Amino acid sequence: MAKGFNRPAQMGGGGMMNQLKRMQEQLAQAQAKLAEETVTATSGGGALKITMTGDQKCTAVEIAPEFLQDADAEMLQDMLLSAVNQALDSSRALAAERLGPLAGGIPGLGF
Repeated sequence: MAKGFNRPAQMGGGGMMNQLKRMQEQLAQAQAKLAEETVTATSGGGALKITMTGDQKCTAVEIAPEFLQDADAEMLQDMLLSAVNQALDSSRALAAERLGPLAGGIPGLGF
């Protein structure tokens, strides 16, 4: 018979499960708060403004009316693309800042 075969199972895993559950709860709370935080990016000297939440939902696009008088479609598209990408970068940085400490030990979260 193998050594230790009839011993009862160790009960040390319960503490780890509780710790994991607490981490999951903290992560969920941080994600909920992140969804309420916003970042803003501008383009064209402030003529175009994009607002995005920390969970990367675009909540507002503002274009100065006077800009529309002089802009062509291609210029507007380029400025929108630039502002959206800046807002996404800022949103991702905010998420990494807020969730990074919590998700650091959890594989697959990428922070």
